[in-house]
Amino acid sequence: MTSQDMEQRLITLEQEMAQIKVMLQLSASSPVQVQKKWWEKIVGSAADDPTFDEAERLGREWRKSDRTFFELR
Repeated sequence: MTSQDMEQRLITLEQEMAQIKVMLQLSASSPVQVQKKWWEKIVGSAADDPTFDEAERLGREWRKSDRTFFELR
């Protein structure tokens, strides 16, 4: 690698580092928002929902009707 190639790589790295520093400064000045996990977003969304309760009841009834289908083989 020639010294000219090294110089160009150094220039590129310095520019990228400057961009990273700006990004870090912007993120440090903004409030941190913690992302909720997907399941935390939906917990309780079916609470007191009669349609969900009926689907749950029907699923339980179906599973009880043929236990051999669910047994490990």
